Amino acid sequence: MHVDLQLAEGRSLDVVTQAETLAPFGERICSDYGLYTTGTAMLETAERLVTEEHEPAVQQYLLLVGALRVLSRRERDPGLVLDSFLLRSLAVAGYAPSFANCIRCGRHGPHRSFSASAGGSLCGDCRVPGTATPAAETVVLLAALLEGDWAIAEQSSPRQRREANGLVAAYLQWHLERGLRSLPHVDRTPVTRD
Repeated sequence: MHVDLQLAEGRSLDVVTQAETLAPFGERICSDYGLYTTGTAMLETAERLVTEEHEPAVQQYLLLVGALRVLSRRERDPGLVLDSFLLRSLAVAGYAPSFANCIRCGRHGPHRSFSASAGGSLCGDCRVPGTATPAAETVVLLAALLEGDWAIAEQSSPRQRREANGLVAAYLQWHLERGLRSLPHVDRTPVTRD
C-alpha cells in the first residue's frame, strides 16, 4: 500500500498517530504470483539501496511508488518494469550504467561488450576478459529501459528480454555485492493486461 502517515516521536520508536491510504496496490499485485514476486524484488532492492545510503531517499521512494502503480494497473510487462526499475534504482544510487559510450574511454557507441564490474559498455579497445557480448538489440533494450523509452522496450523480443534480464541481474549483484534473495523467485511469465 501507498500510505500517508503522521508520526509522533516516541522514546525508541515513532508512533503512528494517523494513516491515510493513498493507493491500495496490494490486492491487485498479491492476486497474481508474477506481479507479487516482481514487486517483492523491487521492494528488496529499494530497501538494500536505501539502507546503504543511510539518508532519506525521496527519488528511490518515488521510483518505487511509480513502479508499483504500473504493476498494479498491469500497464506494462512486469519483467520490463522490474528491469527498468532495477537499472533506474541503481542510477539514482549513483551506479548508472553506460550503454551509449565506452565506460573507460568515452568513445561513442553503442558497443557490443558489457561488463558489470567496469560499469557498462566497453569498446573493442577497452574490452576486458570475462566481458559479455550481448546482441546489439539487447543493448538498445537496456538503454531504453534505463531511459524509460517504453515504445522501444515493448518492441523487444523474448530472447532480447531474457538476455537483458541476465545482464541487469549481474549488474545489480555486482553493485549490491550479493544477489537479492527474491530475484530467483521472480516469475517471468507474461501477464495479460486488463
